[in-house]
Amino acid sequence: MIDSSAWIFALRKDFLPVVKRRIDYLLKENSVITTGIIKLELLGGTRTKGEFQRLKIMLESLDSVDTDKDIWGSCYKLAFNLRRKGITIPYTDIVIAACAEKTNATILHSDSHFDIMNKKLGIKVESFVDNVLDNVKNTEK
Repeated sequence: MIDSSAWIFALRKDFLPVVKRRIDYLLKENSVITTGIIKLELLGGTRTKGEFQRLKIMLESLDSVDTDKDIWGSCYKLAFNLRRKGITIPYTDIVIAACAEKTNATILHSDSHFDIMNKKLGIKVESFVDNVLDNVKNTEK
């Protein structure tokens, strides 16, 4: 499951090569699933009708996890368990984590919230946070 935090580094004109290569590989292998909240984050950030339509078509071609009653139950438990550990995570990320858990998917991301959930709850992740931070440091030089 590719979080919007990784998608943006693959979709931008000045894309981050390591992220783009990984996502391209997963797409070619037909190994990507998504969910409504990721689609919302991505499509809500488009700038033009053409960009919106192209991205919508691509996202609709992916398998998608519906946020049913079971997913919401998992969300409640994830949020509760994290809060008991003194951690507050944006609810959008909790929904994504619950969808990934339901399908036994790994979350490919560049958002440190998922790394926190990995450390505290064992959510499976593939993190590009360090790659993004390195890229930011290199562009500031």
